[in-house]
Amino acid sequence: MISNRVSRIQPSFTLEMTARAADLRNQGIDVIDLGVGQPDFNTPKHIREAAKKAMDDGFTKYTPAPGMLELRQAICDKLERDNGLKFSPEQVIASNGAKHSLSTACQALFNPGDEVIIFSPYWVSFPEFIRLADAEPVIIQTIQERNFTPDFDELELKITSKIKGVILNSPSNPTGAVWDDETIKRILNYAAENNWVVISDECYEQLVYDQSFTSTEFLNDDDVQVLTIQSLSKTYAMTGWRIGYCAGDVEIIKAMGKIQGQATSCPNSIGQKAAIEALTGDQSTVKKMLEIFSHRRNKMLERLNNIPDVTCTYPGGAFYAFPDVSSYIGLSGNGKKISSSFDLSDYILDCARTVTVAGSGFGRDGHIRLSYATNEETFLEGLDRIETVLNKLS
Repeated sequence: MISNRVSRIQPSFTLEMTARAADLRNQGIDVIDLGVGQPDFNTPKHIREAAKKAMDDGFTKYTPAPGMLELRQAICDKLERDNGLKFSPEQVIASNGAKHSLSTACQALFNPGDEVIIFSPYWVSFPEFIRLADAEPVIIQTIQERNFTPDFDELELKITSKIKGVILNSPSNPTGAVWDDETIKRILNYAAENNWVVISDECYEQLVYDQSFTSTEFLNDDDVQVLTIQSLSKTYAMTGWRIGYCAGDVEIIKAMGKIQGQATSCPNSIGQKAAIEALTGDQSTVKKMLEIFSHRRNKMLERLNNIPDVTCTYPGGAFYAFPDVSSYIGLSGNGKKISSSFDLSDYILDCARTVTVAGSGFGRDGHIRLSYATNEETFLEGLDRIETVLNKLS
């Protein structure tokens, strides 16, 4: 009764851990969630007010499938203002979150038998987007000691005529790594030589701490087909509003609009009005959130690197740390052997009542992902709990 496509994809490990934490809380158990992938701030007031006005004005009906013209123009203005990119509204589609844009792009671009490169550790949904398009992911490892940049030797060995595209994610979920311009340019060169389309997931582009962010398209000197995908979710604490967007070649955007029109009709009309205000209105809250996240990052990394046998490189962006906990794999605790980071995350949840996300779900065992998108007191207590239960392993 169920299609083969469903059996080919994996559930979202991040959402699964969030659900487990919610179940424990419903039982009255005190749980600290360090797996959360969303800011703990409320959506800024001026954005919420724009949504209220939209409802009061009766803006509660369908819009064009790719989003209303006013929003797509606001996206164009934002891309030029913040990223130095020039697009016209017909080159832009607004979707029900960047996740929707990414999935629709894969369906519009890839055919059965095609292959698409992703870099490990990868966001858990990348391989599944590719499989849902009946294509296959080709996984290339990254080098932890080099800021999780690609192993280009492995990349060259795996290049075949079946590869049609590559997905980039900088700043990265789960590592927080921000790739330097030379790394991006090198991938663009491969794309130019092999006629790949480049999908650039830039959802965390406003959360970069130690340098200025540069969009992949801005570095595109070889006329490579690049799709730029960004989001309002992280930048404006609008995860539940489900508004993201994609900018690129007109024909690709039209193809995505055709699929989106059948899949969801259009993005949320009220969310679109809120998004216009977010993109064109006061940007001071973005800077304030960045400063808070930067402070939290420093506190989390300082604490993490003081836990015995745990090491973690400083993430340049996003709001995640991806510590190496491989020294604890193979040990035992709570009557069970820890054989993988999945086991370790389960052990931490059971014994420390703290949610982490296993690195195995991101294609990199021996790590866990921790989020500092929650207040400092909470995550420091969570790290204290983690250290306590790690010390009990033997």
